[in-house]
Amino acid sequence: MDYDYFVKQQSEVLREAAGDGRAINALSGGVDSAVVTVLGHRALGDRLKTIFVDNGLMREGEPERVVSTFTAMGIPVERIDARDEFLGALAGLTDPEEKRRAVTTSFYQGVFGRVVRETGARILLHGTILTDIEETVAGIKRQHNILAQLGIDPEREYGYQVLEPLQTLRKNEVRALARHLGMGVELTERIPFPGPGLATRIVGEVTPERLETVRAATAIVEDELASSGAFQYLAVLLGDKATGIRAGCREFGQIIVVRCVASRDAREATAVELPWAKLQRICGRITELPGVNRCLYDLTPKPPATIEYV
Repeated sequence: MDYDYFVKQQSEVLREAAGDGRAINALSGGVDSAVVTVLGHRALGDRLKTIFVDNGLMREGEPERVVSTFTAMGIPVERIDARDEFLGALAGLTDPEEKRRAVTTSFYQGVFGRVVRETGARILLHGTILTDIEETVAGIKRQHNILAQLGIDPEREYGYQVLEPLQTLRKNEVRALARHLGMGVELTERIPFPGPGLATRIVGEVTPERLETVRAATAIVEDELASSGAFQYLAVLLGDKATGIRAGCREFGQIIVVRCVASRDAREATAVELPWAKLQRICGRITELPGVNRCLYDLTPKPPATIEYV
């Protein structure tokens, strides 16, 4: 792939769409949105306003890390606190598609709808990639950033146009583009993290308490598997509970699933054969979390499973 030509072509598309006006960029911190952020700022300069939405569904320390990383790159980021809005929209929901729709609505109609009205911008840049589109259109699971491909006209529904510069690329191609743009390994090689955040790693209702549990388990898994070389690794909080023993007493505790997969572009994936000692260490740390007494390792490939659970 000719990345010089791709950058030139997409920069021209962005400049033509923005005209003399302003645009908004949705930054989540993953490699997809990071690449769009760099592309957008090179094409539009200070006419592009980059937003990080703190939705309460991120990993431990993620909002601070994202803002500081891009500030150091000379790209200012506005952090919007929307934690109450997202948790309110998710309250009481257990169906995976209902949860994804709630996140989509909160992002596009709620947060970005307000920013558009406040700034007068008419364009939103988003890091949608080809795999997101394929899985949504095929009915496997709806990605929160898919709109036009489902017949949703964002200009009519939300009052602005959505541009997706990476929609023809897969994850490995996005990483290669990031390296071509001179982005550091902390961004180019970062493991995938879903737009709806930890809401996709909680089976059942998303509550502040359940978020804290899966957030703590995620930190353990990422700490233990950072050097594994895997495509993606994560922790999932199941909806079921299991009987266990804590301090000599019966405990009806929560169950965490650990997933670690090898893949090239997320279309297919296989479980990584981790050392037994590593699995035991992860299990020991996770079952020290309050209320968690089971830790499972998921061996299922994609397909028949997807990488994420929700």
